[in-house]
Amino acid sequence: MAQPTPARNRPDWWRNAVIYQVYVRSFADGDGDGTGDLAGVRARLPYLAELGVDALWFTPWYVSPMKDGGYDVADYRAIDPAFGTLAEAEKLIAEARELGMRTIADIVPNHVSDQHPWFRAALKGGAERELFHFRAGRGDRPPNDWRSEFGGPAWTRLPDGTWYLHLFAPEQPDLNWAHPAVRREHEDILRFWFERGVAGVRVDSAALLAKDPRLPDFVEGRDPHPYVDRDELHDIYRSWRAIADEYGGIFVGEVWLPDPERFARYLRPDELHTAFNFAFLSCPWDARRLRASIDDTLAEHAPVGAPATWVLCNHDVTRTVTRYGREDTAFDFATKAFGTPTDLALGTRRARAAALLSLALPGAVYLYQGEELGLPEADIPRDRVQDPMHARSGGTDPGRDGCRVPLPWVAGEPYAGFGGEPWLPQPADWPSYAAGGQAADPGSMLSLYRTAIRLRPVFGKGPLTWLPAPEGILAFRRGDGALCLVNLADQPSDLPAHTELLVSSAPLDTEGRLPKDTAVWLRA
Repeated sequence: MAQPTPARNRPDWWRNAVIYQVYVRSFADGDGDGTGDLAGVRARLPYLAELGVDALWFTPWYVSPMKDGGYDVADYRAIDPAFGTLAEAEKLIAEARELGMRTIADIVPNHVSDQHPWFRAALKGGAERELFHFRAGRGDRPPNDWRSEFGGPAWTRLPDGTWYLHLFAPEQPDLNWAHPAVRREHEDILRFWFERGVAGVRVDSAALLAKDPRLPDFVEGRDPHPYVDRDELHDIYRSWRAIADEYGGIFVGEVWLPDPERFARYLRPDELHTAFNFAFLSCPWDARRLRASIDDTLAEHAPVGAPATWVLCNHDVTRTVTRYGREDTAFDFATKAFGTPTDLALGTRRARAAALLSLALPGAVYLYQGEELGLPEADIPRDRVQDPMHARSGGTDPGRDGCRVPLPWVAGEPYAGFGGEPWLPQPADWPSYAAGGQAADPGSMLSLYRTAIRLRPVFGKGPLTWLPAPEGILAFRRGDGALCLVNLADQPSDLPAHTELLVSSAPLDTEGRLPKDTAVWLRA
């Protein structure tokens, strides 16, 4: 069988790409100060190229007070000094491209840092107040009852008695997207980064920008929502798409919406190219639920001709091996808690199978740094937690720091080869997950990912066809290419007729059957 052209070499590379998420602060420390930086990433580019990914998505690397992990941006046209310089970012973009990897930047359009020049001027009473949402309160109460995504009210009162809106932390004031200067500024930011060689832009909180100008109280079930998924958003993204088309760039949106039809509107041919698939990410380890999630995803993308995306984890959610080892294997922000028991051996087995499942599906796959190492969620001491979600919850929510712990690279070096003493503490067993040791182990999680990404083109571009299978077994073919089987049943399963076993997430049993919580790729 002829090998299809890898995604990285095609003009429509983004439709079937494997994209690696780099959380710079925790990836690799090049200068020994304990914070990951661009020098560390540049030094590890050969590792990423050998992994076989097509693009690198960088979470915000801009100047920031880091009140929310860099998602509080003070200057979009400069790199935070803790990470490096703009010139170094340009080198990184070019060097990655030479190795066959494109770069995706991260834009946070809903809000800026309270240290942004606009907001600092607004606090002094300047005309910049029109660029945000400043309002008088209702006596001693906020202007409305909106709640922050991080907990508590979405309003903060200033000494002069006025209030300003922040759907996230108080250090992240929301921008007023009804003001033309806000639109012009972001269009200029997009051009700035496209001109420096980025191939795409990830749009943070993409469904939250537009607000009802009346700022009414929230009423459950009221349509339209006062600040989620408002129709005004689509005009914004159509103007952005025109800019991206000038440069051959692409967008991926962070769009959390329960309504598939509303979700698909963001992916029309003149808007965003792709959006993250949070339904699949949140789905429990259950054959019926996973199949339904896959079917629903493909069905909601089909009318607009957009490719699906598949993701198991990111910088905001519980790491896969930990989640899949728990009694409740779904993900929900509302259920996160300290001390939830997990069976890491079981979770790792399922995570290996899930890796083969996601990489076999039609569309693009996003891989969060450390997933290829099988890293678990780290248990951060409460006095070291930095995520504002923890503080805003009154200390009940463990926050997101557990999936952001700096990576282990070399077992025999201090701090597992990360660099200086990490900004978040590494667990004592982190060296056992080090990339250097896993690279030499054909049975490791890293070797599984390398093999699967290398073999992934055997599935081609064909559609997914489900095959008859016993209950608890996911079995499908892609076009005339390979087959994927995943066993979520309680007993081993026979394999269908095939000419070659390409890769398996765990060994077959002594009778050549597929064990429980195991996935396999077969040549048809």
